Amino acid sequence: MAGSWMPLPLAAVVVLSVLLAGPTYAGPEADPYKILGVTRSASQAEIKKVYKRLAKEWHPDKNKNPDAEDMFIKITKSYEILSNEEKRANYDRYGQTDDTQPYSSGHYGHRPDNFYFDESFFNFPFNNKNNRDFADSKYTLHFNQYVNDVVPDSFKRPYLIKITSDWCFSCIHIEPVWKDVVQEMETLGVGIGVVDVGYERRLANHLGAHRTPSILGVINGKVTFFHYAVAKVHLRQFVEDLLPQRLVEKVTDRNDLQFLNSWHELNKPHVLLFDQVPVVPLLYKLTAFAYKDYLQFGYVDQGLSETTNLLKQFNINTYAPTMLVFKESIDKPADIIQAKGMKKQIIDEFMSNNKFLLVPRLVNQKLFDELCPIKQFHRRRKYCVLLITGDEESFSFGNQAFLSFASTNNKEVVRFAYVYQRLQQPVCDILMQNKDSTPSPPQVVILERRNAAGKVFYKPVTVWNGTEEDKQRLGEELERLQKDPSILSYDAMLPELNNEFASMFVIRWIYASYDYLSEVIDDILHNNWREMMPLLSLIFSALFILFGTVVIQAFSDSSEDKQTKPKAKEGTKAENGSPGTGSTSSRPPKKNFVEVTELTDITYTSNLVKLRPGHMNVVLVLTDASKNILLSKFAKEVYSFTGTLTLHFSFLNIDKHSEWMNTLLEYAQDAMQIDTDEDDGSNHKVDYTGYVLALNGHKKYLCLFKPVYTGEDLDSKSSEDEGGTSGGRSRSSSRDDHPPRKSNRSRSISTLQIHHKLDRLGLWMERLMEGTLPRHYIPAWPGLDKITPNK
Repeated sequence: MAGSWMPLPLAAVVVLSVLLAGPTYAGPEADPYKILGVTRSASQAEIKKVYKRLAKEWHPDKNKNPDAEDMFIKITKSYEILSNEEKRANYDRYGQTDDTQPYSSGHYGHRPDNFYFDESFFNFPFNNKNNRDFADSKYTLHFNQYVNDVVPDSFKRPYLIKITSDWCFSCIHIEPVWKDVVQEMETLGVGIGVVDVGYERRLANHLGAHRTPSILGVINGKVTFFHYAVAKVHLRQFVEDLLPQRLVEKVTDRNDLQFLNSWHELNKPHVLLFDQVPVVPLLYKLTAFAYKDYLQFGYVDQGLSETTNLLKQFNINTYAPTMLVFKESIDKPADIIQAKGMKKQIIDEFMSNNKFLLVPRLVNQKLFDELCPIKQFHRRRKYCVLLITGDEESFSFGNQAFLSFASTNNKEVVRFAYVYQRLQQPVCDILMQNKDSTPSPPQVVILERRNAAGKVFYKPVTVWNGTEEDKQRLGEELERLQKDPSILSYDAMLPELNNEFASMFVIRWIYASYDYLSEVIDDILHNNWREMMPLLSLIFSALFILFGTVVIQAFSDSSEDKQTKPKAKEGTKAENGSPGTGSTSSRPPKKNFVEVTELTDITYTSNLVKLRPGHMNVVLVLTDASKNILLSKFAKEVYSFTGTLTLHFSFLNIDKHSEWMNTLLEYAQDAMQIDTDEDDGSNHKVDYTGYVLALNGHKKYLCLFKPVYTGEDLDSKSSEDEGGTSGGRSRSSSRDDHPPRKSNRSRSISTLQIHHKLDRLGLWMERLMEGTLPRHYIPAWPGLDKITPNK
């Protein structure tokens, strides 16, 4: 009998193992949203844009990473899911990316949750994550998602969030209304979220939601609760009340000129919507909120008799809503769109294409960053043509001529803008090389931004008076720029632009305070006083502490004043008596962390002969006399390239290793064409000081940089050279082959010449990274006997 009973536990173990294997078989696959790096509310246009960028980045033909092929397949599969609305909805509902088993996760994935008597036996619909409404799972919010995605996005669009739980009976009653509102609001661009208190208690507490069901709105990072009966019209009005009150201005025949003429003061294009409804449509308000930093919005009610002249002036069709964009010209719209059923995608594309004026004024750093972005790649250059002018009436002719020239531009890589010298004095002084900050005539500058720290390459083109000669000269320079970017022969570090609209902060603060007080009063009227007690207790405690601190400070001021006065006198005596101990503390100069090793017989093999494939050693040639000056200059010029792992930096002392240098250049004698200097008719040995060699040890070739005379005034003082870096120093292309000029002056002048030998090294390094420098191959590297040991 025992033998017949023993197989039963084995059979039970087999059955349990099969049941337990179910969840592993239907485990969730990789999240396509995380692979593409988009949110669950991302539009098809955003998903497509991200996919194109990632596909180019991870394509196996371009990306040599061993995991590139697998990543490319994941990106393609993720895009196939999210680009198909049916597959995307299936994934949002069930978390399943495989079409052949759409319900596997629902049947097995959360089976342990149903291992209770009341649910597994009676199939009770509550406290069951699988049986929850599938629509809510699409909008489920987690704490990190709310903080990282929802809060920043709430500055562009409002969010409507529902607080619910599994055992909430009242949530069932509001579900039909919630579904209708979500379907309508989502098409208008309102963000939707659902917080399950049973799974996201931390987020619910963070939002201040202590009861279910609750509905709240989030805009500009602030939370506002909905206190009225859950009806579609009330929720729609709640979303509309979340938006600021002064987003859209009502425009009629009386104030149309005032509205359109404010483009110059606000530095924004103006948008007019013509429609027959008496109130501003919610879609238009939401659009105005999303683009409030770029555009000014107005609304024209076609049903009013006060708008008849506007309809006739712009020939508006009254049978369909019409949207006009006005830029510098108020008589003729720059763009127009007209459709009976305007969709959000169409409006967003229309707004994105008209975010800026034809020639906007640089009023803050944010606008400068968007108009003139930092150069990312060699083939994605963006040049900014900047007019430095004034706001007086005498400059209006030149400003208008610059606008007319910019309107004929058809090059995507060129942006036009202007700046007032009086309001942006620090930036203008650097670009115009104006050291005494005196008013200068208008000038046009072409610049290219290189990094976020403010470094730019630029070139002053011409003094701008708006004449035809000025336009012709500017057009010629732009044509040259397309062929040779190295014509931007100056570089400088620009400070951050002044915010010219900072004075409007007080008005915005008053409006924001008014809106906040209205919300507080509304919350007090609709909240339970028992719930308000903790907040009131905190407020009164803070006031008591503040009042007590002020009283104590008032009594202690007199004693502190008596103690500080003698100290102040002693401080003045010390300052007058010992000038050497004055407050002369200054910020230490920024260190250049460039690792430069000397090329000797010890480092020769590792730094050159056995250098890894793809790596290069950039070697500076110097002497004992010029070592300190050239190394300092060399470190500054190559500092921006130290992040490249394939570059190594060394220096070669020509006083010790001249034989190796001569042997190396003899191998490449035909290509080098080394110039020799002649002084007083006698031939001298070639001076290799300041030469730079880029040596590829694996492929056995070198690229050569030779010092070139930069056009600096040799009679100028060295102090001027050192102090003029903020205003920009002259640069020119290293492709020119002019020999350095000779001088028989004093030692200070020769030191200045040595200092300028590496002026063009930065451009040469850029061409080295681009692979456009000529390569000179050699049969073999000189032997070790050519490198003499240090003595």
